[in-house]
Amino acid sequence: MIEEAMKTASRLEASIQEVMLGQSETIRRVLATMVAGGHVLLEDSPGTGKTTLAKAIAASIGETEFQRIQFTPDLLPSDILGVSVLDPRTSTFDFHRGPIFTDILLADEINRASPRTQSALLEAMAEGQVTIEGTRYDLGALFFVIATQNPVELRGTYPLPEAQMDRFSLKRSLGYVSISDELSILEAQSQRHPLESLAPVVSREEVMDLCEAVKQVRITRDLQEYIVRIVAQTREIPEVKLAASPRASLGLLRISQALTLFQGAEFVVPETIQALAPDVVAHRLVLEADAAYAGRSGRDVVAEVIETLEVPV
Repeated sequence: MIEEAMKTASRLEASIQEVMLGQSETIRRVLATMVAGGHVLLEDSPGTGKTTLAKAIAASIGETEFQRIQFTPDLLPSDILGVSVLDPRTSTFDFHRGPIFTDILLADEINRASPRTQSALLEAMAEGQVTIEGTRYDLGALFFVIATQNPVELRGTYPLPEAQMDRFSLKRSLGYVSISDELSILEAQSQRHPLESLAPVVSREEVMDLCEAVKQVRITRDLQEYIVRIVAQTREIPEVKLAASPRASLGLLRISQALTLFQGAEFVVPETIQALAPDVVAHRLVLEADAAYAGRSGRDVVAEVIETLEVPV
């Protein structure tokens, strides 16, 4: 099963790389988060390919539903979840499902909506369900949120609440590609966008099998303890006002297993955990004001934790 899953992972990754040039590591980590059952937050300046990446993933998987929500200041929770509408013929209310009822959801520029609207995703991302007017609705096994946000210093944005940030398993910035890759992008899009010719390369069933195969990737007890110690150490640092929760440990474990599978291996190694830790843990940390004003970041804290902890052999 693992060998077949590796082939599926390779096809999916290669398909997206046809559209997203120069972003191979980010593509792999985002896909690993998806098959690990998590959700991704992409933060970067406009035009770096955040939306294109989400669309490419959806286009590469067959038999899946894809919805895009453009977050704006006037967006309401009901615009995401759905609303009950009175049917005058029967004098009853019919529930009209919102765009959250999908397999892959692109929450574009999520920090342009108010915290009240952002919170509409909390239950969905944590439990794979939504409760509307007392009725629970399941969202399906493949429910995956890719949210994008512009840096908070740009106009018209709202910082995401801490509870919302904790629901994202991984936060990643795309950054700008090299000059040669940017030139290749211009050449590739001279006639039409590569997304237009992108066809599914894996089925929904194959992706679900890939999700199951992730659980078979082996990780030793020592490495599990290493993950817990990385997360727990953030709670011992005085300049950290809000440390990482056990949800961060679970996320780091599962995504490490998934990334290992995408790397074509069956055993998690310490280097994979170390490489992922900043993307999985840092965005969950809230620093004291003095540390933040001094230019410290959550990624700095995680990097220092990794430097100080003994690595299992």
